[in-house]
Amino acid sequence: MAPTIAMQVIDLVRRAELDRGAHVREQWVADSLDVSRSPVRKALAYLAELGLLVREPNRGYFLNRSASELAHVELSADDDVEERAYFSLGDDYLTGRFADEFTTADVARSYDLSPRQAERVLARMEREDLIRRRSGRGWEFQQVLSTAEAHDQSYRFRMIVEPAALLEPGFTVDAETFALHRKQQETLLRGDALLLPRGELFRVNAEFHEMLVGCAGNTYLLESVRRVNRVRRLVEYRHQADRQRLVHQAREHLELLDLLESGERERAAEYLRGHLDEVRERKTRLG
Repeated sequence: MAPTIAMQVIDLVRRAELDRGAHVREQWVADSLDVSRSPVRKALAYLAELGLLVREPNRGYFLNRSASELAHVELSADDDVEERAYFSLGDDYLTGRFADEFTTADVARSYDLSPRQAERVLARMEREDLIRRRSGRGWEFQQVLSTAEAHDQSYRFRMIVEPAALLEPGFTVDAETFALHRKQQETLLRGDALLLPRGELFRVNAEFHEMLVGCAGNTYLLESVRRVNRVRRLVEYRHQADRQRLVHQAREHLELLDLLESGERERAAEYLRGHLDEVRERKTRLG
């Protein structure tokens, strides 16, 4: 419930055109959204955890971004008809409710899309290497992870490859690239973990890990991680609902950057392996 109310709070802030530092009063939110104060209290705490609000003892919550800073964010992205169809199609395929082979007309009919909308959804999936055109007619899914066991194996593979990449003799910290990724992780802590669409959140996370491996200067290691990221994309999208977890993940990514910039590569490799193992256990839930 908290994430849903939180989205409504952000939309309320935008409509009220509040400035940074404005007092976001619990009763005002409850009255404006016509809900009780209990879910509002949880939503405000959730937004504070994500960095969009600041809680001051005995005073309440204050806005950490102005309405104008939030104006460019499309909060309804997940409710867009094509966005919904994109994720529904992927989820239906993973759960066996949609065929391996299909046509554009099948997608349009199944997800209540116009032919043009269906074409755009499929074009996006093709760009992301999720589907490919069949030699005859229609489309088919590429190899993707579809079971908990396969997902678990992908993380165990990454636990071998990614920490090893940090210990490669050719590993070099790229200061400019590190600064760029540091900024991206910090924006997640300031609220983007809640505001960004699922696809963008996956991209930011995947590119962070690919960047670390890329610093090893070993093409084979990098290509192997990129390949795993391509095949795990759909199953990872299903884990983006818990956006509060992404805040903890961003903090650990920043810790990794600190260790590597300090030259502590062995500690960083150990930390990275533990980071991946923790995420693996939480996402696959095996045993």
